[in-house]
Amino acid sequence: MLIHFFLIIFGLGLLIGGGDLLVRGASALARNVGVSSLVVGLTVVAFGTSAPELAVNVLAALRGNSDISFGNIIGSNIANIGLVLGCTSLIRPLAVEGKAINRELPMMLLASVAALVMGADAYLRSTASGYDRADGIVLLLFFGVFIYYTVYEVILQQRKDPLVQQEAHDQTTLDARSVVFNLLMIVAGFFLLIAGGKVAVDNAVLFAEGLGVSKSFIGLTIIAVGTSLPELVTSIMAALRNETDLAIGNVLGSNIFNLLFVTGVSSTVRTIEVPVGGHLDLLIMIFLSFLLVPLSLTCGNRIVRLEGTLLLLIYFGYIAYRALV
Repeated sequence: MLIHFFLIIFGLGLLIGGGDLLVRGASALARNVGVSSLVVGLTVVAFGTSAPELAVNVLAALRGNSDISFGNIIGSNIANIGLVLGCTSLIRPLAVEGKAINRELPMMLLASVAALVMGADAYLRSTASGYDRADGIVLLLFFGVFIYYTVYEVILQQRKDPLVQQEAHDQTTLDARSVVFNLLMIVAGFFLLIAGGKVAVDNAVLFAEGLGVSKSFIGLTIIAVGTSLPELVTSIMAALRNETDLAIGNVLGSNIFNLLFVTGVSSTVRTIEVPVGGHLDLLIMIFLSFLLVPLSLTCGNRIVRLEGTLLLLIYFGYIAYRALV
């Protein structure tokens, strides 16, 4: 059991490292061929932060472990709000402002509601609940609209999101790298993602069987938190640099990518069934998502430390509840 646990951690480490290599290589390569840093930041970088979730989910879907896929997606979104924003706001109150927040928060709420409705087949159509290929295509269409609207608006109005500015600053040292080296980074990133996803998924299944708990719970906790580590590190670093708009934008963008892109791609590969307790997971995700609205509008449009503590209590309280039932 202990070996499986450490192999899960090792697999998650490969996933995070692979996602980082993929982002760095793709960002530098895009700039080498003349793509603006603005577009790179809004597309390649945002995709890269969700690459670990995507790798785990596609491999889990291919292996028929849809419980892990579901738990990873919904668990990552719950962790992003409850754990990441909760921890980050304890470091520094998070100012919720800027057009990026006004655009991304409503989109995240819309994506969350869409995920809830699509996953409620048992109540709406008296069939097994899950995300099939048709749901996946609809989610991917929503994602395409979101990407087009985001890139078009920012380019048209010449307003750069904090995420773009941060990534442009972080990636300046990569501009001089050769195209060949950037391609090698991309290939290495994909290899690590595939290897890490395989190691994490296979050992998560064995770990769950050994403990006698559901695969969805392992996906909701260990896998979800592990794949959310890039968001956690990015948000904490942004808070330490007093770039709180970036911290919130990072979480909202990641949640949108998880629900629309990761779920869309995974469910087109194979139907993602909603496991036992999954509807409650969806409701908690919806609750935390909509809770951000009043939290963002109070205390001078800031998420303060007391509110961050509340988010952490809700997150750990729910995880404890799911562990006991």
